[in-house]
Amino acid sequence: MQTLDHTAYLNMREGADVLEADGKGDKVLCLADGSMLKLFRRKRLLTSALWAPYARRFADNCRALRERSIECPTVRQIYRIPSIERDAVHYDPLPGRTLRQLLGSDDNESLRAQLGEFIARLHENGIYFRSAHLGNVVLTPENTLGLIDIADLRTYRKPLRKGLRLRNFKHMLRYRQDREWLLKDNQFLEHYLNHQRVCNGRELSLALTPLSP
Repeated sequence: MQTLDHTAYLNMREGADVLEADGKGDKVLCLADGSMLKLFRRKRLLTSALWAPYARRFADNCRALRERSIECPTVRQIYRIPSIERDAVHYDPLPGRTLRQLLGSDDNESLRAQLGEFIARLHENGIYFRSAHLGNVVLTPENTLGLIDIADLRTYRKPLRKGLRLRNFKHMLRYRQDREWLLKDNQFLEHYLNHQRVCNGRELSLALTPLSP
């Protein structure tokens, strides 16, 4: 992790657009060259971020995804910025549009099918994405799917066990708009089940049924 002094930070953010912020300050900046700077703060005095900074987790997760041929942002550098008490990751964004931005498109049925296959592929590759929702999955110009905002992603050496898969589905269904879109027909679930080898289809279907809109 490279230390970035305050002058260098100000030079980097000159002309940037603030894409996300809260009462504590900026969170995501689109820099003048189109690259992104995501800022992380420590929310508690004693936190795992002391020995595993979120910026480093983001970079490590990008590397792990690319090793599994999953598209994601391309990290340039990770920084510690003492003057604003932040860690940061500087990266090139994954081009495309999020699935949430595409909810009104005419090809939603095939997109649900594609997403089902993609999530199955993640699970078979041992990828547990706790923040999985339609705003964090991108359809690229090449018509492939990839992930963004991946600081809390976990990877395992083996395919995910059934409990983690079901938990991941519950995370995906927690937003009403996402849930209604995902469960509008059987495409998402059927294509997931057709591309997974671990979960029992009947049990998984029953687990999702109570969450139907």
